[in-house]
Amino acid sequence: MFENTHGGTDALGVPAHDFSTNRNACGPCPEAIDALQAAHARQYPDPAYGALRQRLADFHGVAAARVVLAGSASEFIHRISAHAARLGLRQALLPAHSYGDYAQAARVWGLECARTAPAPNPGLLTGAPLLHWACEPSSPLGRTDPALAQWQESGGAGADLRVLDCAYQPLRLDDRQSEVAADVWQIWTPNKVLGMTGVRAAYALAPEGAQAHIAALQALAPSWVVGAHGVALLEAWTTPAVQQWIACSRIELAQWKTAQIDLCTALGWHVEPGSLANYFVARWPRAEHAGMAERLAWLRSAHGIKLRDAASFGLPGAVRLGVLPAASQQALARAWRAAQNLKNTP
Repeated sequence: MFENTHGGTDALGVPAHDFSTNRNACGPCPEAIDALQAAHARQYPDPAYGALRQRLADFHGVAAARVVLAGSASEFIHRISAHAARLGLRQALLPAHSYGDYAQAARVWGLECARTAPAPNPGLLTGAPLLHWACEPSSPLGRTDPALAQWQESGGAGADLRVLDCAYQPLRLDDRQSEVAADVWQIWTPNKVLGMTGVRAAYALAPEGAQAHIAALQALAPSWVVGAHGVALLEAWTTPAVQQWIACSRIELAQWKTAQIDLCTALGWHVEPGSLANYFVARWPRAEHAGMAERLAWLRSAHGIKLRDAASFGLPGAVRLGVLPAASQQALARAWRAAQNLKNTP
C-alpha cells in the first residue's frame, strides 16, 4: 500500500456513502458554489494574487506579504520539503500517525524521516536542523497534536522549519482555536471545510521575518499556481456568510458524530477516544483483521460504502471514518450485518 493513499473517488467512481474522506459532509457550501459559478474562467488570475493575498491577510490579521498561495496542501507540502532540502536540512520529524504526503515528499527530497511518540526513532535525530510537521487536529485520530505545546515551551525554532497543517482546524467540533507559536508556518485548505475537495486551492501563512523563505518558496512555484475557481473558493472562504455556514455545519456534524460513534460501538468496533474533529478511528474486531482488505473491497463494490483503511497511517486493523448523515450510517449498518450473515452462513 502506498503511503500517499487517499480516500474519495476511485476506479469505481464516486462512492454512494463515502466515509473515506474528511470533507465536511454538510457541503458543498451553497455560497461557495455561487462564487465558483461566477468565477472568470476565461481569464488568467492576477499572477501576483495581490487582492486575494490581501483578503486572506485581513481574514487572519497578518501582513499580506506573509501569504503564500498554493495549488493544494499536497503541493505546498512538496514545495516546502524541496525548500528544506535546498537549505541543507536532512531530517523530517513527522507525527506518530499522519498523512502520507509528509513522508513521501521528504523522501523524494532526500530527507530521512522520524516519528514522534508513540513510535519514536531517536537514533535518527542528530540534533541537526529539521523539517518538523504537525497537524491540528491530527489525522487520522482527530486529537490535539502534542507538537504545538512543545513548540510553545521550547522557544524559537532556530534553524528548524516548523509547519502546521491546519486543514481540519475549522472542523474542530469543540469550536476552539489552538494557540500557535509565532515561528510556525501554517497551511490552510478551505476546500475540506466547504465540502468541495474537488476544487484545489490552498495557502500558507509564513512567520514574521521569513522574507527569504517566502521568496524562495514563491520562486519554486509554477505560474498561476491557483486557477480562477480556486481563487473564487478562497475569496468565498473569507466572507461572513460562509463562516456562518461553517459554524452551523459544525453543530450538525457534532450530532451526526454522536450517532455514528454509537453505531460503530453497536457493530462491535472499538472507537478510539479523543477525536475533536468530524472524523474518528475505529478498530474492527480482531477476528476481522485477516480479511480486512477483502471486506473493504466488498463493502465498496457491493454496497457503495468506502471506508479508509488506517493501515497507511500506521494503524492496521482500523478504519478512519468521516462523519456522514443518518442515511449513510444506516447503509453502513445494513452492509456490515449482511456481511456478518454471509460469514455465518454454512
